[in-house]
Amino acid sequence: MVNIIHYLHAVIRRYQPSDRATVETVFRDGMMEHINPAFMYAMTRPLHIAVSLFFYIGAYVMAGQSVVLALVSGGAWIGLVYFCCFEFYTGYVRARLNTDMQDIPSYYLSNPDNCFWVAEAEIHGRPQVLGMVAVEGKSDLGSEGKKYGELYRMIVSSSCRRSGLGLQLAKTAEDFCRERHFSKIELSTSSTQRAAVALYFRLGFKLVLMHTQSDFIVLTDVLFFF
Repeated sequence: MVNIIHYLHAVIRRYQPSDRATVETVFRDGMMEHINPAFMYAMTRPLHIAVSLFFYIGAYVMAGQSVVLALVSGGAWIGLVYFCCFEFYTGYVRARLNTDMQDIPSYYLSNPDNCFWVAEAEIHGRPQVLGMVAVEGKSDLGSEGKKYGELYRMIVSSSCRRSGLGLQLAKTAEDFCRERHFSKIELSTSSTQRAAVALYFRLGFKLVLMHTQSDFIVLTDVLFFF
């Protein structure tokens, strides 16, 4: 399997209605992979470290130096942080599947400034959708009469990472934006998605803004433009 993926030859094509079930699965699996990195990132933040120590030490002292209660108290806090990370991503998946991804042809393919592509490759003699990317054209308020493209749903299946598939998808979206004469390309991603961030830098995107999206689980959106 490793050799097949290493020499993967994929066809990047426009989304078809028959792709819906597979696209939803790849999207859901790709997003859920971020739960553990987000949790680890959250637990290394100074605030969360301090709160964890408070629960462990506070419970130990207040419970008469009970190690068991200290572990239970601290473990409950850590479990709560993980649950919040889990809910953040599952909520995001639900929201997207009920909005733009509920009817991809209507949202992305009925407007000439939008598009949605899938990456399809033959694995063990059977064609499979292994990745996706979308572009939405938006009005550029800083440039009268012009539009810019925003990159969405950039996901590659975990079974074919480091095969160049992400680069192929990104280049397809980039070429589309150039053909539409968009003034720029924008995207946002989480800083925990290090491979994606590295890919965007490799493609020539520049970091223009970072902001914290949630004070509790501390996820940072990274906004790029090309």
